[in-house]
Amino acid sequence: MSETLRYSREYHPGDTVVEVGNVKIGKGHFAVIAGPCSVETEEQIVAVAKAVKASGADMLRGGAFKPRTSPYDFQGLKGEGLRLLEIAKAETGLPLVSECVSAADLPLFENVDVIQIGARSMQNYELLKAVAQLDKPVLLKRGVVNTLEELLMSAEYILAGGNENVILCERGIRTFDGHTRSTLDLEAVTVLRELTRLPVIVDPSHATGIAKLVPPMAMAATASGCDGLIIEVHNDPAHALCDGAQSLTPEEFDGLMRRVEKIRKIVE
Repeated sequence: MSETLRYSREYHPGDTVVEVGNVKIGKGHFAVIAGPCSVETEEQIVAVAKAVKASGADMLRGGAFKPRTSPYDFQGLKGEGLRLLEIAKAETGLPLVSECVSAADLPLFENVDVIQIGARSMQNYELLKAVAQLDKPVLLKRGVVNTLEELLMSAEYILAGGNENVILCERGIRTFDGHTRSTLDLEAVTVLRELTRLPVIVDPSHATGIAKLVPPMAMAATASGCDGLIIEVHNDPAHALCDGAQSLTPEEFDGLMRRVEKIRKIVE
């Protein structure tokens, strides 16, 4: 391949800073994205949005379209979920992060600030080409069985299509150990730092699948030098329609944010 890859430091040696409204990610700018796995009701998403903002979160995450392993699991509220996210944004001012699973649905995401490409869609090349045409940031998650090279080549699809605002996300990979949902690959943060100019954030919620493991892994990720975190927070995890077992309560999230802040001061 003769052409210099756009994700590489050869193409651009300096770190890329992705801006989402007043929020910056990369080159020393650390951002925390927090919220429920799935939008369920207006009351739920607004309550969580207010709580995570009060604790210092920079952006609100919430799934409206939920690709699930079982066809019988809750699949999300879809368009109605996006409408409820807009209400939460109006109440708090937090930029929105939500996953799109099909290029055909992208028109519905006009008011979403960051399009998330989930682990299952990392190599959906038609979707990658579609988000490359958008004038908004894309959060690209690593697939559970994908190498870092494959993650970067998926990012290249977006960059080559003209969208420079790509955020990479390490969210755990599948290994032989069955004690956790996945194995969080924190060395990926350091390796990606060398290979790419793009900001790298970490998702300890999906990596562990267990709420009590999220804080230590979030702190470890912060110490590793990542550019941010994405954390699942629910006001009633025991009754969550999706991934309640890995969701922090607002109180637990608040405590984590205080510890992350201390670690960031040490790292800096």
